[in-house]
Amino acid sequence: MRTPPQRVVSPAAASRATTTPTLSKDSELAGAIKALVVAGNRETARERFAELVASQQRRAIRIAYHYLRDAHDADEAVQDAFVKVFTHITSYREDLPFEVWFTRILVNGCLDMRKARARRLRWAVPMTGPGEMPPPEPVASDASIEDRLVSSERTREIAAAVDRLPDRQRTVFTLCHIGEQTTAEVSKALGLSEATVRVHLFRAIRKLRTLLTRETAVV
Repeated sequence: MRTPPQRVVSPAAASRATTTPTLSKDSELAGAIKALVVAGNRETARERFAELVASQQRRAIRIAYHYLRDAHDADEAVQDAFVKVFTHITSYREDLPFEVWFTRILVNGCLDMRKARARRLRWAVPMTGPGEMPPPEPVASDASIEDRLVSSERTREIAAAVDRLPDRQRTVFTLCHIGEQTTAEVSKALGLSEATVRVHLFRAIRKLRTLLTRETAVV
């Protein structure tokens, strides 16, 4: 009986099969912080965590502002997210990008804050009389270009349209376009194949175009 020929695997192909994706510096730093906490060296862990906060804060504020559209609430949501990250750092998986894990914690916190804010507004008593409007809040003359862009009407329309996406599509869109993660990173974080993530992303973008086109037509 003839033995079937064995398939020869080239060294390059074998290397590609065994090579794991290179994680970011922040992911490596998060892994080091986790190791310090596990070893009981929390003081050094806090010092290293400050580096992580400095690296992620600007991006985190942008994401939180997108969801909350309020500078004070966005800052509070970001600070809460950092506290949760450090508190639960031992649950961080070193084989996943830290940015995706952190973004999921931040987005969930923003959604919770929005729900709480909606409940408060439902029971709020208006302080002005009939026909009266509160004076407009002053706009800072030295507001940055980014701040003016975020507060623009078009940005609010886009944010409202994102809110109307199905949960999975909204999550994928947020992680990819606002959290600046690749489809490969998002697939790991959500436990989905990269092809499925791309399908959700494509459908989210298509639905957003439809929603925004309708808004423009109405105006």
